[in-house]
Amino acid sequence: MVRTRESRPPDSPGPPDSPEPPEGSGRSRLNLLLSYGGWRQTPAEEQLARLLEPMGINSMTADSGEEAADIIRRVAVHIAVVDLGIPLHRRGSSAAPGGGRILQLLRRLDQPPPTVLVRPPQPASRESVRQLSEALREGAFAVLDRPFPLETMLEVMRRVLRRYYADLWPGTAGGDP
Repeated sequence: MVRTRESRPPDSPGPPDSPEPPEGSGRSRLNLLLSYGGWRQTPAEEQLARLLEPMGINSMTADSGEEAADIIRRVAVHIAVVDLGIPLHRRGSSAAPGGGRILQLLRRLDQPPPTVLVRPPQPASRESVRQLSEALREGAFAVLDRPFPLETMLEVMRRVLRRYYADLWPGTAGGDP
């Protein structure tokens, strides 16, 4: 079970170390970056955002490396889900993959967030195992092959909160408001 702090009134300031939520998002307990490479009509990332919103999780979606970079510059990201197949530039321009660029930006942060990588389906091969090992060495918390079941991503999110945030929302100390 995830312990949370009590909600604050919308007009009261948060603790000094809490990030300001993006415009129109209200107060959030956790900022989640969801990048998506557009490989499915109704992505699991979209479903995940809807499921997590009532818990105070602000899911910020990006469908290009440029959009993800903009989010990373504006908002403190607590957890990042990076689709390695996301294009670097907005739709209509180059189809160059941008997942690697997003990972570089996240790693350069003073406090890099735990990162879950989503990669295209991989046939069982030495190359696939090498890529997986490299991603984990580079700091990825988990690597999921798409399409992934939503339940699997929810379990990974639970494990991230337990390991990195001791089952507390970021910015809380011992569960105190």
